[in-house]
Amino acid sequence: MDAGNQWDELSLFSRSISEILKGQSQLNIEDARRVVWKINEFLYTNYQGIGTTQTLGQNFNYFSDFHRYWERNHKEILNCQIDEVQCERVADALHTTWVRTHGSAFLSLYDTAGLAPEEVCRVRLLTANQDFRGSRDFLNLAQIYQSDHAIFDEELIAKNPVDFVKSIKITNLSQNDKRVLYAKNIALFLIQNRCTPFDLFYVFNKDVYAIRKALIACNGAGYGNKKADMFVRDMVVLGVWGDARNFEYIDVASDVNTIKVALRTGIIRTAIPLVSSFLDIFCYQYGYIDEMNAKAWRTVWEIWRNKYPEESIASPCLIDYFVYQVVGKQFCKENLYTFECESRRHRFFWHSLQNKTCQVCYANGRKGVKACAIGRQMPCSTAEGSIAILHTKYVESLPPDQKLEMCPFANICGSNRYLMPPKSISIMGQTGWSTAYAQKGQGGGGLMA
Repeated sequence: MDAGNQWDELSLFSRSISEILKGQSQLNIEDARRVVWKINEFLYTNYQGIGTTQTLGQNFNYFSDFHRYWERNHKEILNCQIDEVQCERVADALHTTWVRTHGSAFLSLYDTAGLAPEEVCRVRLLTANQDFRGSRDFLNLAQIYQSDHAIFDEELIAKNPVDFVKSIKITNLSQNDKRVLYAKNIALFLIQNRCTPFDLFYVFNKDVYAIRKALIACNGAGYGNKKADMFVRDMVVLGVWGDARNFEYIDVASDVNTIKVALRTGIIRTAIPLVSSFLDIFCYQYGYIDEMNAKAWRTVWEIWRNKYPEESIASPCLIDYFVYQVVGKQFCKENLYTFECESRRHRFFWHSLQNKTCQVCYANGRKGVKACAIGRQMPCSTAEGSIAILHTKYVESLPPDQKLEMCPFANICGSNRYLMPPKSISIMGQTGWSTAYAQKGQGGGGLMA
């Protein structure tokens, strides 16, 4: 579709709806039916000859006319930009955090449960593509590995990936057909490279960026940018792979938390608020924002490195723990609660929704006065936000002289503080787009819960 008529599909749809609504102060039932039918037909109806798109190494029919339109035009519509002024403000805030915590905010080591480096690498590589969620999950997986090493044998996994998925106890998660495919293909990746997970480091001449690219290029193995970045980061940080080359090319692992912080701090900006995942068919928005998010955090890292070379960390991916685990999951949420005492004489903030006592009365010697929660907000929305920040898991773990009393980005986000990240609906799987087709004239179809 050339520039002169790239908007034709949307224009025709818009005019069609406008014609129905034109001059109508209140729709009659027949016009209402036509509106609903037109919307459903354009957004969610497939028909013979609609055309195909390629993703995940496969060809799929377009889901609808809107799907075809959205694929071609989503970038121009969203127009995501990196704001370098905001990037510098964020870099300065990271510098302040570095100074306050003596750099410890940007170091995170998993408990490796006593596994040897080669074993850590094996467990991580064969499970990081299965929505691995950090150190607690790793401890569970390490216990499974210690109970029976053969579960993590790549040749056995390739022959029977269903058993592997069952053995690592992830069948309670959704989209098991996808997980089985991931297990088989990452095992085949190792077999084709004729090496163990640990020896990938030497097969690729200690170039961790080359390993990252190879994992992403392995179709159907479940290693997108985020999971590949996380895996490589952990192998270097944990000391599994020493003297790594090109570590500086590994990005912040882009996910809903790092994207959320990027949107709220304004290091990335879009021309319109992000659309719902129900409009983001085949996750074009999600992929685009994911890509821009990684670039924006790299820009932050480059500014930080240039302004404060004596403290800047070795790779953008080392920003990830603090931005994702601390800011995204602990600071940037509505965990500051407003309470009112039963006499309605006092209102106060508290860090726990389990509180039942009027803390103002209690501090003044009046015991037993009850209170109830009447609201919640993010800590950065009030000067008393330290009440919540000081009780987050991360800050409680810090020595007294390093404790943070406010999110380091509190004065950066401003009115953006409530922006939400994009969500993703799987393309493949029983609950994904590839099984949700509705054919024109047949009705029904759609995503399943």
